[in-house]
Amino acid sequence: MTTRLSGLMQIALALGAGTVGAQPAPIRGFPSDALATRAPLEQAVRDLPDPARIKSYLRAMTAVPHVTGTPGSRKVAEWALARFREWGLEASIEQYEAMLPMPIAQRLEIPGPKPWRARLREEVFAEDPDSRQPGILPPYAVYGADGDVTAPIVYANYALPDDFLELERIGIGVRGKLVLARAGPHHRSVKAKEAMRRGALGLIMYNDPKDDGFWLGRPYPRGPMRPPHAVERGGIRDDSHHAGDILSPGWAAKPGTRRLPLSEAAGLPTIPVLSISYADASRLFDALEGPVVPNDGWKGALGLTYHVGPSREKVRMMVRSEWKNRPLYNVIARIPGATRPAEWVLAGNHHDAWVYGADDPVGAAATVMEAARVLSELRNTGWQPNRTLVFALWDGEEQGLLGSTEWVEDHAEELTEKAVIYVNGDNYRRGLLTASGSSMLETFTREVFRDTRDPVTGKNALEVRPDRPFGLTPIGANTDYGAFIQHLGITSLHLAYRNVGRGTYHSVFDSYTYFLRFLDPDLSYGKSQAGVFAASLLRLADAPVLPWSFADAARAYRGWIAELPAGTDLGPLLAQAEALAAAAGSYEQSLARVLALGSEALARHVEPLRRINRAIYQSERTLLFSEGLPGRAWFKYPISGPSSYNGSVARTLPVLREALELKDFGLARDQAALTTAAFKRLTDRVTAIGAELDAIR
Repeated sequence: MTTRLSGLMQIALALGAGTVGAQPAPIRGFPSDALATRAPLEQAVRDLPDPARIKSYLRAMTAVPHVTGTPGSRKVAEWALARFREWGLEASIEQYEAMLPMPIAQRLEIPGPKPWRARLREEVFAEDPDSRQPGILPPYAVYGADGDVTAPIVYANYALPDDFLELERIGIGVRGKLVLARAGPHHRSVKAKEAMRRGALGLIMYNDPKDDGFWLGRPYPRGPMRPPHAVERGGIRDDSHHAGDILSPGWAAKPGTRRLPLSEAAGLPTIPVLSISYADASRLFDALEGPVVPNDGWKGALGLTYHVGPSREKVRMMVRSEWKNRPLYNVIARIPGATRPAEWVLAGNHHDAWVYGADDPVGAAATVMEAARVLSELRNTGWQPNRTLVFALWDGEEQGLLGSTEWVEDHAEELTEKAVIYVNGDNYRRGLLTASGSSMLETFTREVFRDTRDPVTGKNALEVRPDRPFGLTPIGANTDYGAFIQHLGITSLHLAYRNVGRGTYHSVFDSYTYFLRFLDPDLSYGKSQAGVFAASLLRLADAPVLPWSFADAARAYRGWIAELPAGTDLGPLLAQAEALAAAAGSYEQSLARVLALGSEALARHVEPLRRINRAIYQSERTLLFSEGLPGRAWFKYPISGPSSYNGSVARTLPVLREALELKDFGLARDQAALTTAAFKRLTDRVTAIGAELDAIR
């Protein structure tokens, strides 16, 4: 112990760590007498991340296009594997496969006496050498149906349910037509699903400059906003059924394993879909006739009159893809735990990109890697994490959380037993530190923010946002935490700096050059992001009692219940949430008493604390619906999650909330009863943990 602390103190002194005798702030899950010995570690993992290293990772991983299923993706995975091994981690690539269509041919044109054909490719800029590289996949909407259709077009704003209702109100239908729609603010799959429901023959999506183009700033390369021919690639399948491979819902997709016929795959569009630039979209707007759009919310910034149509001219769209299974390369690295190796603290980020993906996802992937390097380097001082740290770089996130979901399904039994938490990155850029996750982690995350210094102001991450009180955003299924929380009930957290607008999302211009010019020029936010990850993992790996707060969860649940629409009796549900709050209050008293015993006393209660921590980290699992959510059995977590009709963004108590919104009161009653029972299971678990704590003397 003396050698270990001596080594850590040497690091702390070399880094200029805090003043001797300063009173450390409390850290949830640790006794107060442990805080002084934690301070050198905390300081080290925040100071050791190296911007120059992060920049080198960014350059290496964005050197070539690396979309899932291509040699570029494998090259990035093998490069990352070599780095993890170089830093002394146990590392390997775990390979899966998934049905993944790639574009063969795409065409968008207006035949006739004055024919026009869409460009359907992006610019080349001398200021960005990567824009001219070979091997750039053309813009496309993955999982859209093959098809060749010719029809008039109708403009439907964002193609959300309310937009189609507005078209119906003014007497415009889309049956037998092509729908032209703006990208955002909800997932692309919502647009395809709504267009299909109403009999459209195809969907054409574009990014209006009012949303992320010249309306907001200078276009790239002079500024950070979307240039005229930049296209947002993206997945178009309906992920509300399940994440992962479309042909293996619920089981891992490995070579030779059982697969569904493509005709049985859930959530695939039955119409062709194209993603185009706003430069190409301008010609389609010129063809539109009919009424002017119904309100200003439908108007973009293209400098023309926005009509809804239909067009007099017919438009031809053709899409043909090669549908085949393609490989996924997940990189998995470990630092074994010293005293609790069977408890896994996991952290991850995807490595696949639509082209280069400097912002989405490589910047954040680089910071996760740097956190792994820093934590591995700390072992040279004699420190070893108590719990096992598992780092993952996932493949196939962009197409539907493919790599992470297949890995979770493959290791479901072991993860159910061992996984403490999953912490995710996805992407970052300079701005404010943000977090989403399980409500049980609110106090833990607030303390991480309190101890994180803003790279520009030097204030802590709570102080730089006085107009935005801290709170965890509910978690959904729109990135790689999806399978962990929604399928297995593994407590999850998402951490990232975000604020600065970007106009290159999912385009060829999400490049190394763009990132360093506009998103994090000196990598100071990357250093801080890596430090946030490392400090969070450090606390989670070593906490004598895991820092879950059931009081935070109960407070959130009561608030969400109060927000629900009227329509069924929610009294029993609210009463059970109150009972959970009472149990959580008792738990807090028991926890405070045990931590007050001090480090030496806790060291004499290894087995009771092992049982207590296991009960804590598996508490989120008590909320799962064993039969799954209605109509989408793969999803089992009823607390927060994706909407069944509004995309992958999170909604709280989603099935109950939507049943009330849709006035399906029978379903609402059933869901209220099931959720009440889930709260009761969690309340019983919290009460039992409190009793175990009370037995420690």
